[in-house]
Amino acid sequence: MGLIIGLDIGGTTTKIVGYDNGELIGFVRVQASDPFTSASGGLGKFLNVIGKNLGHVEQIQATGVGASQLDGDIFDCRTVIVPEFDCVGLGGLYLAGLDEAIVVSMGTGTSIVAARGRKVEHIIGSGVGGGTLQGLSEKMLNVEEFKTISDLADLGNLGMVDLTIGDITTAQIPGLTPNATASNFGKLKDLASDEDIAAGIVNLVFQSVGTASVLAARLQDLNTIVITGNLALIPLGKKVLKGFTKLYNLIFTIPEHAEFATAVGASLINSQEP
Repeated sequence: MGLIIGLDIGGTTTKIVGYDNGELIGFVRVQASDPFTSASGGLGKFLNVIGKNLGHVEQIQATGVGASQLDGDIFDCRTVIVPEFDCVGLGGLYLAGLDEAIVVSMGTGTSIVAARGRKVEHIIGSGVGGGTLQGLSEKMLNVEEFKTISDLADLGNLGMVDLTIGDITTAQIPGLTPNATASNFGKLKDLASDEDIAAGIVNLVFQSVGTASVLAARLQDLNTIVITGNLALIPLGKKVLKGFTKLYNLIFTIPEHAEFATAVGASLINSQEP
């Protein structure tokens, strides 16, 4: 089989991965004003990066919310639409090197699937995700760029924003530590800085997603949770999930290239991998 290209097409961002001779190649991300422009422009950039041309492409396998807007083949390359939830599960397992896990895709919103080999089941979704992070940050901080939000959050003090268990009781509560969050933004101080508020927003998003992921893992009797999507790159988010690992005795893992997991799954879905 020749070069298979996996496209994860969002509203304005497309992620592209190639699967060729048993290896993943490329890992390209582009932005444009609409899904088709993003996908076609991304394909051109991808081929330039890997040093190949359209003649090497056997098939394009597209997924994501923008895939439904594709009208036929891209640049006359055979293009098929593949199920997004299956791509989330397959890509997450492949990148993490696992046979089974809960796989969480943190995009504009969040989807959570149980993946066991090639069997993928959608468990639940949440409207809390990157859109929440950007919307709250734009309203509260007049900032919407992910990197800026992340950089601010790294410098913030959650003690100026969130109410903890230790703030409301000195008694020991089984299964909870004094620094566990009792209420997100429940202790917002007048003197809280932009950095503190950014940290509070990141904490709110990741704790919400983390809690839903833990419930899904317990429901499915799985002990590993793979986090994928663009938000997986936020350092404070990784720290929040590390706390969940200790609190709930579950493994949260963020594999290399986590933001490309769905595109990876798209490229693999018709192969014999994983």
